[in-house]
Amino acid sequence: MTLGLGPPRASTPHQHSYRHEAFLYQGEAEFVDGMVPFVREAVAAGEPVMVAVIEERARPLREALGPDAADVEFVDMAELGHNPARIIPGWQRFLDRHCVAGQPVRGIGEPIWAGRRDTELLEAQLHEGLLNVAVPPDTPMWLRCPYDATALPAEVIEHAYRSHPLVIDAGRYAGSPLYGGAQYVTEFFAQELPPPAGPVAELAFAAEVGGVRDLVVRRAAAAGLDEERVWAVGLAVQETAAAVARGSGGGTLRVWLQAEALVCEVHDPGPVADPMAGRRRPELSEPDDRGLWLANQLCDLVQVRSGRAGATIRVISWR
Repeated sequence: MTLGLGPPRASTPHQHSYRHEAFLYQGEAEFVDGMVPFVREAVAAGEPVMVAVIEERARPLREALGPDAADVEFVDMAELGHNPARIIPGWQRFLDRHCVAGQPVRGIGEPIWAGRRDTELLEAQLHEGLLNVAVPPDTPMWLRCPYDATALPAEVIEHAYRSHPLVIDAGRYAGSPLYGGAQYVTEFFAQELPPPAGPVAELAFAAEVGGVRDLVVRRAAAAGLDEERVWAVGLAVQETAAAVARGSGGGTLRVWLQAEALVCEVHDPGPVADPMAGRRRPELSEPDDRGLWLANQLCDLVQVRSGRAGATIRVISWR
């Protein structure tokens, strides 16, 4: 089946503004039929293109592209998007290399696939919403996000409609009637996280955060994390707590074990105003952003939510 993709083209072959769309497909053949023309069009026009999908999707796409695959930057999304907060920095590196002097670029990004943990899925959905506010509207980037409509639950597909201004569904290309824009991110970021799933060790901290690292390291070692990961989560949570102490004078650390994870939660009585915190590399002059950035680089998953009662930051290490 070949899908009829896209509205009639304007006279210019290039995309001159940011375009973020979801592509709903059923089965491998529809995936390939929807992506091959999109990629070949970019290659023919001399537009750099990055394909960030899991290997299960990359393999048939490479085969269908044939020689054109050599002109495509393939990235394993299972690696790049292991922590979904690392995906936007990955796209930023691609833009920094190629989207200069008005050069149009294209991308295929698959942060959501069947089999992801529920917690990862939530953060990938937040990532999709953040893509609408992270990329300036005048960036000449065309980003297409594939969703397997046969394998993903209906509520996940609904979120795709809410986080993408444009949707291709059953070959029809249209604006999403559910698109939430920045409000989608605001509502998502304010949601409360579920309560701890096990016994909690709690520690209040102020300016001195050495006790934070000590508690995290002990619990991480007891959870069976190897030496490198114990060091990583200890440093990440210590730096996060230090940023909270500088901004709010102190906070609370809670640590607990779940069936598949060590969870370290830092509560900040003040808000985190920017939902992009931890997803942009901080400048040396921005020490308060360093903790979240380090946590995202060093640990498996970081969840940040902020509401009236302050901010909650969860650093998760899979066991």
